[in-house]
Amino acid sequence: MIQSLKNSTKPLGVILLDCDPYSVITVGLKQTLEERARVHVGQAVPSDPPSYVILCAYATEGVSQRVRRAKEAHPDTPILVFGPGIDLTLAQSALQAGARGFIHGSMRPEQIIRAVEIVTKGEMVAPRQLLEHVIEHTTSSEEEANLGALSHRQREILGLVVEGMSNAEIGKRLYLSESTIKQHLRAAYKVLGVSNRTEASKLLDSVW
Repeated sequence: MIQSLKNSTKPLGVILLDCDPYSVITVGLKQTLEERARVHVGQAVPSDPPSYVILCAYATEGVSQRVRRAKEAHPDTPILVFGPGIDLTLAQSALQAGARGFIHGSMRPEQIIRAVEIVTKGEMVAPRQLLEHVIEHTTSSEEEANLGALSHRQREILGLVVEGMSNAEIGKRLYLSESTIKQHLRAAYKVLGVSNRTEASKLLDSVW
């Protein structure tokens, strides 16, 4: 009873971890997530509806279909994809298919937890390198003009926003004041024609 009560109060609820249960990576990911959630490993649906579904993917092939199937099975549940490393092609395919986030094995445990928490707020989580890749490879002339008008600092800050960092965290990383970060973000949003982080993420999502 005590253990059941403890599990039921975990802030991230239930996470369905669709990964190889015998993989060392899966074991480590499960241990990380268990700090804040009850974790069910495998494809079978747990008795309690999952709050999140995390799919382990080691190649781009088939990831889009897996994300779409997961969305059909859990229409109101955020889907994240976990890769072994920063694979921009894999991340882009997952996000295009409807995943709300891409996390990877190079992230620290606290970063993975933070990424899941960001998705809880309705925002997307993606590697900063993916944002840079999108900016460099945009094909639409109108979108290219908008993204190309961003300064180097605006791209750097926006990349950290997409990565899930708060203004205070970005300020510490770049040795800038929080007010300066806000000024750069306001300027970047104006260039992109958006008013907040969520709209910026949706714009980048449409570019992908």
